[in-house]
Amino acid sequence: MLGDFMVRATLAGVGVAVAAAPLGSFVVWRRMAYFGDATAHAAILGVALSLAFSMSIFVGAVVVALAMALLVSSLTGRGYAMDTLLGVLAHSALAFGLVAVSFLSGIRIDLMSYLFGDILAVSREDLAVIWGGAALVVALIVWRWSALLTATLNEDLAHASGVDPRREQLILTLALAITVAVAIKVVGVLLIAAMLIIPAAAARPLARTPESMALIAAAIGVLAAIVGLRGSYLLDTPSGPTIVCAAAIAFAATSLFRRRGA
Repeated sequence: MLGDFMVRATLAGVGVAVAAAPLGSFVVWRRMAYFGDATAHAAILGVALSLAFSMSIFVGAVVVALAMALLVSSLTGRGYAMDTLLGVLAHSALAFGLVAVSFLSGIRIDLMSYLFGDILAVSREDLAVIWGGAALVVALIVWRWSALLTATLNEDLAHASGVDPRREQLILTLALAITVAVAIKVVGVLLIAAMLIIPAAAARPLARTPESMALIAAAIGVLAAIVGLRGSYLLDTPSGPTIVCAAAIAFAATSLFRRRGA
């Protein structure tokens, strides 16, 4: 069954959606959209370092994305506005990554596949990494759901409940770094933030509880992956951007539903 490239591509898209959509709910609730974008941009530097040192791209992307997220967290509140700090670090990491890639001699690299994804080239090994990472992210979220939600709602309430908000932020940062690393092959570093944010934003008008929002976001993400992949096959369009377009259409539909219900 896994010999069919479309089957592998579909499984890869579903795996990324399962990890990204529920995590995206926390990104939306915490207003961390730019934070997720900055972490994704940093991943291209991880790709360059992985190729330079002949190690797993997944490992390199996770390490650099996590380092970026921890750096942003440590520098927050030290004289720079958060959006300024994220803008400087995100675009600097992307630029350094692109420059580093240009110095790699003797290594053939399709840079566009890392920027916008190449889901049709997903291998069995890639599938194992994607679903392993997705399982780890989902396990982290389920394990820390109550604490993460409490820390998201109110830090004072979290302290009163015995929850350390900084620890929960670190767990969320780790989950974000893993998601970025597994999504590179599917949608690329420039579109990862879209798969984090759009399904969660589309789920918001339909949800009555945080749990239902996470589940609906996952369903929308999976549907966008399947429909987008099918659409790219029929229309001969880039797969990663087409998946994001499908998610954007879902967002437009649920926004219209909210307006009619208001």
